[in-house]
Amino acid sequence: MQETTDTVSPSADPVSTAANPVPPSADPVSTAAQPAPVAGRQRLYRRFGKAERIGHIGLGISFIGLAITGLPLLYSQEPWARWIAHSMGGFEATGFLHRFFALVMIVLFAWHLARVFRRIIVDRDLGMLWGPYSMVPQPRDARDVYQNIRYFLGKGEPPRFERYTYWEKFDYWAVFWGMAIIGGSGLILWFPEFFTRFLPGWTLNLASVIHGLEAVLAVGFIFTIHLFHNNLRAEKFPMDTVMFTGYVTEDELRKERPDEYERLQREGSLKEIEVEPVKPSLLNAGRIYGVAVNLLGVILVGLMLYALLG
Repeated sequence: MQETTDTVSPSADPVSTAANPVPPSADPVSTAAQPAPVAGRQRLYRRFGKAERIGHIGLGISFIGLAITGLPLLYSQEPWARWIAHSMGGFEATGFLHRFFALVMIVLFAWHLARVFRRIIVDRDLGMLWGPYSMVPQPRDARDVYQNIRYFLGKGEPPRFERYTYWEKFDYWAVFWGMAIIGGSGLILWFPEFFTRFLPGWTLNLASVIHGLEAVLAVGFIFTIHLFHNNLRAEKFPMDTVMFTGYVTEDELRKERPDEYERLQREGSLKEIEVEPVKPSLLNAGRIYGVAVNLLGVILVGLMLYALLG
C-alpha cells in the first residue's frame, strides 16, 4: 500500500500543495537564474511534503501491523503462527491488535481522500486529474511501459520519466483496490451481525476466503515488488530515503526523471523547490524504520511461502 498508499506505495502521494512547484512562468529561465550550489554538496529538491511523509510512515506501520497480526490468524495451524500469536498475548489479543491496525489504516485512507477531494473541489486543482502532477494513468505511461520492456531486452534506451512512473501509479491505485476488497471483506467479518441483516449467511464464508487470499497477495506484492522498486534497485540500495527526508538530489532528479527535471528548468521552478537537508537524527531514524520494516517484511514473506508450500 503505494493507501500507495497514504496506500494506502501504497510510495507516491500527489496531494500536498507544498510538494508541487509553482506554476510555470511565461518565459524560460536561464541557467544563470537557477540557485547557486552550496559548497560541498549537491542541490536538494523537494519531492514530497510533510503530509505525504507522515501518511506514508503511518501507512507502513499499519500495514506491517496488519501483516504481523493477520498472518498468524490465517495460518493458525503453523507452529510459527502460534508462537507469534502467543508472543502478543494469544489469538484473542492478536485479533484485537489486527482490528486496531485496520482502524488506523481506515483513518489514514479517509484522511487522504478528504485531502484529495479538497484539492479538486475546493481548491479547483484540476492538475490532480491530468498532467505531470496527476496519479491518473495517461497515454505516456503505456509508452513508458513499452520503452522499459525494450530497455530490459537491450533493444533501446530507458524511458525518460516525468514526476510519477507507471509503477508508482500502479502502487497508488493498488491501495484503493486493497481498501475496497480487503477492507470491505474485513468489515463484514468484523461486524457479521450487522451485515447479515441484509446479506445471506454464506457471504461470511466468501468474505473470509477473499480477505485471506487478497491479504496474502498484498503482503507478497508489497514486500517483494514494491520493496525491490524502492530499495533494492542498484541505484537505491540499501534503501531510498526520500519518504523520510522529502527531497532528492539534483543528480537523482536529473537521471531518474529527466523529463521532470527539464520541465522544471523550462518553468524556472527549480529554485522554488530547493530545500535544506534534514537533521542527521531524522535521517537515521528513517533508516532504522525502513530497515526494520523491510526486514520484517522479508521474514513474513518467507514464513508465508513456507506455509503455502508446506
